[in-house]
Amino acid sequence: MNTPLTYYKQHVKTYTSEAEKLYKRMTTLSMLRLLVFVLTSCGIYIMFQNWQMALSIGVIGVVVFAYLLSKYTDVKARRNFNKALADINEEEINIASGDFHQRDQGLVFQDPNHFYSLDIDLFGRGSFFQFINRTTIKEGTRTLADLLKSNAIDDIVLRQEAIKELSTKPKWRQQYSATSSLVTVETPAKVIIHWLHNYQGFLPKIMAWLPLAFTIATIVISGLTFFKVLESEMLIGFWLLAGLGITGGYLKKINILSANTDKVKGTFRQYASLLDRIENEHFTSELLQQKQQQIQSKDKKASTVFKELSRALDALDNRNNLIGAIFGNGLFLTDLKNSYRIEQWIKRHKDKVADWFEVISFFDAYNTLGGFAFNHPEFVFPEIVSNDTVIKSEQLGHPLLDKGKRVDSDLQIGHEQFFIVTGANMAGKSTFLRTVSLHIVMANVGLPVCAKASTYSPVKLITSMRTTDSLTDDSSYFFSELTRLKYIVDAIQEAPYFIVLDEILKGTNSTDKAIGSRKFVEKLVASNATGIIATHDLSLCEIEKELDDVKNYYFDAEIIDDELHFDYRLKEGVCQNMNASFLLKKMNIV
Repeated sequence: MNTPLTYYKQHVKTYTSEAEKLYKRMTTLSMLRLLVFVLTSCGIYIMFQNWQMALSIGVIGVVVFAYLLSKYTDVKARRNFNKALADINEEEINIASGDFHQRDQGLVFQDPNHFYSLDIDLFGRGSFFQFINRTTIKEGTRTLADLLKSNAIDDIVLRQEAIKELSTKPKWRQQYSATSSLVTVETPAKVIIHWLHNYQGFLPKIMAWLPLAFTIATIVISGLTFFKVLESEMLIGFWLLAGLGITGGYLKKINILSANTDKVKGTFRQYASLLDRIENEHFTSELLQQKQQQIQSKDKKASTVFKELSRALDALDNRNNLIGAIFGNGLFLTDLKNSYRIEQWIKRHKDKVADWFEVISFFDAYNTLGGFAFNHPEFVFPEIVSNDTVIKSEQLGHPLLDKGKRVDSDLQIGHEQFFIVTGANMAGKSTFLRTVSLHIVMANVGLPVCAKASTYSPVKLITSMRTTDSLTDDSSYFFSELTRLKYIVDAIQEAPYFIVLDEILKGTNSTDKAIGSRKFVEKLVASNATGIIATHDLSLCEIEKELDDVKNYYFDAEIIDDELHFDYRLKEGVCQNMNASFLLKKMNIV
């Protein structure tokens, strides 16, 4: 069977081998360029007395040198592309072995006031985001984070189909990522969009034809002077000064435009290549087709439009060459011509740029999701249903745990049911809560889940598992807990949520905690809420006798030969074996 790991190992070899071959070609072309330079120099020196022959040798040498330089640039680009592909596959091998903790943790997206992101290790070291993220541009990274935090329950099947299709296109996904990774983007897309929308043009309409007319006049004057129709060579000098004078009237504003465009040049070059890959790929899923159509234009492809701007930006950048700037502006008004092209591009396309950037960010994020599905063929896409069962999963496990050591559990919980989970310390309660929470988040995003089989009736998630005090807000731990619980109560009045709680009201005494926890769970059940609460308070389990919608489950611990053993399996009932006193004694604390 061709596993993902096998695929990556094969392609590391393929791309590394190709990169090495291309590097050898680069070395050969470099040596040939040096040889051409030496031979041309020698030829000009030997034939210096015969200027016609020396000029011919010089022209031929320059042409051959330019050809070799062009070939070298092309081969270098291909070599860098193959090296980037080899690095992508090498990184996948490392991540599969568990080596991913040095990657971006996504802490900038962490939000303690979010429905669940702080509680379920969505971001941070060893987090789900750090494990799956393969985005290559900042906007794509933010899109991925927003998808994980969106809590959206509409159009899940559309997202599933898009992710399934991308999972079958590992070559295209890697080429997209490699293309994106080869350009360093200085300016975020959001800043570029703001600049384009607020840009005020400064060139009059006459610039549509004046540079061309001036260029034709330059050619005519030069020709007449060369053929001695005009006797005064000074006319060329006056014409040069006239061109510099015309350009000089707009020099300050051209400098500002050039400074701004220099920051976005790399972004547009990169995005043109990415749009080209999106346009030329055949997609069958509805969501991917929608995104593909979003960048289509009536007359030109979006990639072509981006390339037009990229060429204009490169042309304007040539003004940094002093000799080229003097003669280009003095004889051909090049700065005015290129600036006018850029202004007209902005005028025509500024309203579409946001759409194009959004599509690129979408595919960057969805490449990550498709890659996750490809990397975990044993995971299943939940069957999306609309019935009384919220989650019905066989062998449900945590997706970040080693499958060789992971212990999975079956779970079935219906709408408006509430589970109370008890268990000894370290028996697996908190891991189970995060497993269930991640199932909901992954299913809502459209990802496959870590289970043998799963049916799922979409529901939004809300949690309270990691409340902290705040010195900044001058709030105690207990007050922070109450604030979070109030947040949950208010939220479930607006829409149905799946509620996950871990040992609530830890900031008060045990008697008060037992009374408060019981009343809170009773309120949630009365509100027709669905969810799970983990607790050490066995008195809370008495609610099962009074309310049909409440069920007790537990994780067990056993002491065998004076050693603590866990089976990490979810069982129906109430835990009878607690281990705090045993651990205190075992570790010589008491």
